[in-house]
Amino acid sequence: MKVPVRPALDSLKDRLVRGREAGQRMTRDGFLRETFVLPREDARNKAREWFDRWPKQAYWTAIESWAERPDDEIEFTMRRLPTAD
Repeated sequence: MKVPVRPALDSLKDRLVRGREAGQRMTRDGFLRETFVLPREDARNKAREWFDRWPKQAYWTAIESWAERPDDEIEFTMRRLPTAD
């Protein structure tokens, strides 16, 4: 019985790099996500900007995750649908 050969991971690595280089990424769940690291007040303004531009009721806009960083910075990920029906 022959042991299967392990597939090359080069193409997978290339796809991961290309995906990380893209500004906005769409995952299999259909949401667009963007991560920011901003001072606290700028983070609030950016979140308001997203909710104003893509209303929660139509685009399911949400703050997916957030964390406090040193120097009063907030790292957060915004999520929304690409289009509203």
